[in-house]
Amino acid sequence: MNQFLSQKFRFYLFISILLVVVVHGYNLNESYLQPFSLINEPIRFTTFIEYLLANGLFRFVVPLLFLISGYLLSYGDTVPYLIRIKKKIKTLVIPYLIWSAFALVITYYLQINPITSQSVLATHLDQLGDSRPYHLLSWGGLVLRWTLFPIAFQLWFIRCLFVYNLASPLIVKALTVSPKVWFGICTFLWITTFGMHFIEGEGLLFFSLGIYIHKTGFNIDSSSKYLQPKNWLIVLLFTSLLKTVLAFYLKGGIESFIILSLLYKLTVVAALIVVWFGANSVVRYFMEKKWFYTISSYSFIVYAMHVPLINYSTSYIFIHLKHFALFRLTAFVCIPLIIILFSIAFGIIFRKVAPKLYGICTGGRGF
Repeated sequence: MNQFLSQKFRFYLFISILLVVVVHGYNLNESYLQPFSLINEPIRFTTFIEYLLANGLFRFVVPLLFLISGYLLSYGDTVPYLIRIKKKIKTLVIPYLIWSAFALVITYYLQINPITSQSVLATHLDQLGDSRPYHLLSWGGLVLRWTLFPIAFQLWFIRCLFVYNLASPLIVKALTVSPKVWFGICTFLWITTFGMHFIEGEGLLFFSLGIYIHKTGFNIDSSSKYLQPKNWLIVLLFTSLLKTVLAFYLKGGIESFIILSLLYKLTVVAALIVVWFGANSVVRYFMEKKWFYTISSYSFIVYAMHVPLINYSTSYIFIHLKHFALFRLTAFVCIPLIIILFSIAFGIIFRKVAPKLYGICTGGRGF
């Protein structure tokens, strides 16, 4: 791997995490955005911008993270399988359990605090649909929320990534024997927004694509005539804007599902091409800055900490500060920024005070 490609991966891993925080900071009445989500509130500047960014322009970040993960797995698959899985337990499973527990503890203390309890309740983050305070739940219920249904819902990415690593020999075999059939299956699952607890279409497709790109030696250093970022930028802007407008006016049903889902998928593809092939000068500029290179090492801590903090903060703003002008747009802009800066500051202090524990909590990242 050449130096610039390594820098590019680091840059986009960090930027993707920052954009994930922004995506999770939306405050629309529709609390869970999917590709086909409709917005049952008037179209205004704030609602339009939030949907455009959170469910349009920035939705490429998770596919990009899976794609990079697949590429890196393929790059290092000369290491024996069992050794790789043992390493993934340290880099994925242990941090998953630690940060899931962190979110449970934070939630518990905010639940029993009368100042913040209503804010926690209003988020409806519990994946099992039971918003009772944790001290009223059974030990079995707490274990489920710690292991399989974390309140820190962003950890689903780590869970699926570990499963895909476990299944990587089978994925590589499928890509070797019949890549067209395998990608046909993955594309179908992606387009239909298929999702189970450990397997979902979006991650499987782009994780497989990352492996395939490395295995076949596909040129990712420069764009071909079919992957010109200027052309795809037009597609990106058109599809994301159209999808956003339609989300406020379509009435639901299978037609809405198909139209919005296809526009969403096209937006993701266009965005991936634009950001990967069209921003090399931006990558070089920032990766030459010592301050940026330094803070980019804290991408995992930002990812791990931002949920549920961003959700509880947004909920608190809505309950207590909603009488202020432009409070929704201000919250959408400011809260993700505050959470990012707080997480980085926490990571800097944590790594300095307890470097060994920091290494365990982050899976060895950030050193």
